[in-house]
Order: sequence, then C-alpha cells, then structure tokens
Amino acid sequence: MIPLIERLRYVLSRCNFTWELVLVGNYLEGSDDETPEVVRELAARWPNVIAVVRPKEGMMGWDMRMGLNAARGEYIGVIDGDGQFPVEAVIACLLKAEMEGLDLTKTYRVRRDDGIYRRMISYVYNGLFKLFFGLQIHDVNSKPKIIRREKYELLNLESDDWFADAEIMIRAREAGLSIGEIPVHFALNEIRGSFVKPRAIFEFMSNLIRYRFGGRKGAVESEPGQNRLGTQADKAQRSTQLPGA
Repeated sequence: MIPLIERLRYVLSRCNFTWELVLVGNYLEGSDDETPEVVRELAARWPNVIAVVRPKEGMMGWDMRMGLNAARGEYIGVIDGDGQFPVEAVIACLLKAEMEGLDLTKTYRVRRDDGIYRRMISYVYNGLFKLFFGLQIHDVNSKPKIIRREKYELLNLESDDWFADAEIMIRAREAGLSIGEIPVHFALNEIRGSFVKPRAIFEFMSNLIRYRFGGRKGAVESEPGQNRLGTQADKAQRSTQLPGA
C-alpha cells in the first residue's frame, strides 16, 4: 500500500490543483490487522492525507462509502490500494471529465495479468450486467472511478459488499449521469491471491438479480430532466479515449 500512496502523492503533486488523499483503514474488532495503524501513521506524516479508521460495519462497499463520504473535493473518487491499477489513471480520468464535461469517469481493463480465472469471471459478470441493465460500459468493477461530488450525493448508495462498483454504475445511469471510460493495464498482484472467491461471486450474482427485479432500499435523486438511459451524445462520449492513456 505504501508504494502506491507514495507514487500517487508524487503524481498529484505535479498537478496544478489542490488535492487530498483519504486512506481507509477500517478494521474488524479483535483482528490483528496492522492496516489501521499504518494509515494513521501515513496521515500524520504527510500533508493532504486523511485517515478514515473505524470498526467495520460492513465490507468493501461500506469501506468505499466511508472514504467517499469523507472526501471534500469537487471531484471525488476511489482506487484500490494494492497497486494493480496505475495511479496515473486518476489524472487521466480527471482530465477526461474536465475536457468532456463528464459526471463520472472510470477505467476499463484492456490488458490483464491476473490470470484466466479472474478474466473468465469478469467476462461472464460484465456480460450479465449488460444483459440485465443495458448499460454499455466495458468493465463494471474497474477503477479508478472519479465522480463530481454533487453527482455522487444523488446516488444514495447502500451496498456494503463487493457489489459497490456495480451499484455506482447502475445508479449513475438511473440519475442520468454522463459517463466516460479510458483503457488501462491491470497488473498482477504478486503479494497475495485474488479476493474474488466463490462467496463473492455468489454475492455478485444475487445482487444483480436483486437490483434487476427489485428489493432496493433507496432510490437515486434524479435531477430535473436527467433520468434517462443516455442520449446519442452520451454514448459517443463513452467511447472516447484519451491518447496514450
């Protein structure tokens, strides 16, 4: 985690805008996980770094919401801390959002070094996502995801688990947000294996069905005239790529 944060700080420090990093180190009570202490130490050491450390009340989706809720910028976003996504993609997403006036910008993985198992799961999952929801994006779970804060507040996210990325995209579409994507290389994690176990796959599929056929707690707060599937201009924006990204 520390090498990724150092690289991200270096990249952001070369940009002509103010920024902050929110590090999420939530923990299971009674666990010997050292992440909370590492996160606190980094926040104390570096300016523009904020620590969010709380006893867990959920899993990945809850952690993501806690971090996004703590972020204070005009744009807020999320990237995994394991270094598989390139930190430079954060800047590329911000540039694309500014240049094209997009509400939400994300990546999609055009090269993956994480093995056939993960690629096969991703292929099936993204196919089912498109079939159920008709949202023509390449890669639901890819990060970083960057969104305008005012638009994020419309989404009323509720997912506490691995479905959080899909929920963001579904509710962004329901709120009529304009969406863009850029391609990235997804590196191999040489330290640990995949967190995507059979239980997580079951959660993905059950949540797809729940979202498709009802049973959600909250609803998006669509802006006037914005609850649409997407205009032709929106679809053209989604296919645009930044040169060299």
